[in-house]
Amino acid sequence: MPKRVDHEQRRRHIADALLRVAATRGLHTAGFREVAAEAGVSVRLVQYYFQTKEQLLLFGLRRVGEQFAERVLPRLAAAGLPAAGRERIEFVLLATLPLDAESRSLHVLYNQYFALALTDPSLAAQPYGSDPDALEAWLIKQLRACQADGRLPPEQDLADEALAILALGVGLGNAILGGRRSADDARRVLARHLDHRLGPPR
Repeated sequence: MPKRVDHEQRRRHIADALLRVAATRGLHTAGFREVAAEAGVSVRLVQYYFQTKEQLLLFGLRRVGEQFAERVLPRLAAAGLPAAGRERIEFVLLATLPLDAESRSLHVLYNQYFALALTDPSLAAQPYGSDPDALEAWLIKQLRACQADGRLPPEQDLADEALAILALGVGLGNAILGGRRSADDARRVLARHLDHRLGPPR
């Protein structure tokens, strides 16, 4: 009986190879030949699953979001935190910062895709923007729980509050990547901001 091929798994395997190349050498260096070598497959197989580099890049973008979820969600579930609120916000935001090799790679990849999307209409039109939107929606849900708990005034605009927190996270992440701030600096500033806006952990 012929072996059944999991085509989706192969596509993920190839896309993950693209991301490994991009994280160390840049997306601009990740041609079919480089990706095939990293994945341990033939160039023809890469082209079978992705007829153009654009298709490969777009699927790779999806994998960046999936890898972030694969990294964060199990840790969040195991952390034993309250169902919603300030502690969960801090936990997830810390997970988005480049504080270890894995999160640094994801941060570098997001920045590379963002830079490409500024000049590539096909990338700009993709669900690249849906990941920040999903995180913003999640943040608003957490902030609503904080509001119900008396940590925020009833009239507080939660969308603006979420946007400010996200902007702080992006800025801290880039400051770490650029060597301008340390991981300890980022943890301290984030905790201080959340303490100021939402009160200390309970």
